[in-house]
Amino acid sequence: MRGKFITLEGVDGAGKSTQMACIARLLEEAGIDHVVTREPGGTPLAEQVRRLLLDVREEDVAPLAELLLVFAARSQHLEARILPALEAGVWVVSERFTDATYAYQGGARGVGERTIGQLESLVQDALQPNLTLLLDAPLNAAAQRMGDREGADRFEREGAEFFRRVREGYLSRARRHERIVVVDAARPVEEVGAAVATALRPLIAAHLSELAGCREDQ
Repeated sequence: MRGKFITLEGVDGAGKSTQMACIARLLEEAGIDHVVTREPGGTPLAEQVRRLLLDVREEDVAPLAELLLVFAARSQHLEARILPALEAGVWVVSERFTDATYAYQGGARGVGERTIGQLESLVQDALQPNLTLLLDAPLNAAAQRMGDREGADRFEREGAEFFRRVREGYLSRARRHERIVVVDAARPVEEVGAAVATALRPLIAAHLSELAGCREDQ
């Protein structure tokens, strides 16, 4: 059985790291073999590209150059980690994937969706997540959480208008794709975790049912 691909999205400060741990715990409790990863990054080479993207620098980074770096990291991530795991029946949980590219490089940087779509098709073919959880939080709440961090990266230093466009980019994607479940991330952490679990359980249940059916056929 091919593994399932789950992605977690949201603006910086939406609480993704906390909910990634929640998802991993749910899969572990269900006895589902899984790997947890992130984008950009996930492999040694892709993590090097991540540093290129996030490091604060005096030189302005052209939006198209930024986009190409994102997909370069994604290509390596897919070939070296995501696809082998899925083919081996292992579930993959990734903090961010291509929806983030449409939100950040598309919605916020202004790169056209057609351009992003061409690279998406080239790099990942028809691969899409089975489920995407979008943690949506008002920008003031997200900004307050980010304010507690030290050493903000190049993206975290962007202004409120940038993140407004990112958020709208995400919500626009959610309106067009049924696989994207929007979770109100402004609520207490426990309530957000419960909503994430509610969205994830049908996929887990379907997998366990399918697995049981395969064992009966053997």
